[in-house]
Amino acid sequence: MSKKTIFYVLFFVLLSIAFLGYSSWVIKGETGTFFGKEKLPVLGSPGHIVGGFSFVNQEGKTITSNDVKGKIYVAEYFFTTCTGICPKMNKNMEKVYAKYKDKPDFRILSHTVDPEHDSVPVLKAYAEKHGADARNWWFMTGTKKELYKLARQGYMLDDGTYTGEEDFVHTQWFALVDGEGRVRGLYEGTKVSDVDKMINDIDRLLNE
Repeated sequence: MSKKTIFYVLFFVLLSIAFLGYSSWVIKGETGTFFGKEKLPVLGSPGHIVGGFSFVNQEGKTITSNDVKGKIYVAEYFFTTCTGICPKMNKNMEKVYAKYKDKPDFRILSHTVDPEHDSVPVLKAYAEKHGADARNWWFMTGTKKELYKLARQGYMLDDGTYTGEEDFVHTQWFALVDGEGRVRGLYEGTKVSDVDKMINDIDRLLNE
C-alpha cells in the first residue's frame, strides 16, 4: 500500500471518528444536549402529557387539545376580578405575547378559575384590555371541574383535589408545554426573572 493510500485511509478514519463524536455532542437523548446546549427536562412521571381538553375562548370558539398539537404554548390560570397576583401575571404575559405573537407555532392559553363569572363577553373585554388577539392568545372558560382537573393533572400547577363548586385554584405558576403535550418548565408568573427565563426556554424549544 502506497503512502498516499495510507494517508487517505487514516484521513477518513479520523474524519469518521470526529463526526461520530460531534453527533454524540449535538444530541444526547430526550433530556440531553441539542447543538451543545442542555435540552429542557420533561416534567412529571415518565410518559406524562397534558392530555385532552375542550374549552371555549373569548370569541366563543371551541378550543381543543388538537388546536395546540405540534405547537409550543404557555398555560396559566387567572380570573378577571382578581386584584392580587393575576394583574402582575398577565402584565408579564404581555411581554411574552409581544415577542411571540407573530410565531405561527406558539400560543398562550389563559384559563379562568371562575367560569361562573368569566363568561365569553367578560373574557373578550379582558383580552382586549391586554391587547390579545384571539388567533394566538386564548382566554378560555369551561366547567370548573374540567378546568381544575387540567390545572392539576395536566399542567401540574396545583396539587389539590377537586372538592366541588366551592373549590378554588389560585396559582401564580405558568406551564411551558411542547408540541407533544409534555410540560417542559414551570415558572412563577409574578416574577420578571422567572418570566425572562421562560422566554429563553421558549426560544430553546422553538429551536429544538
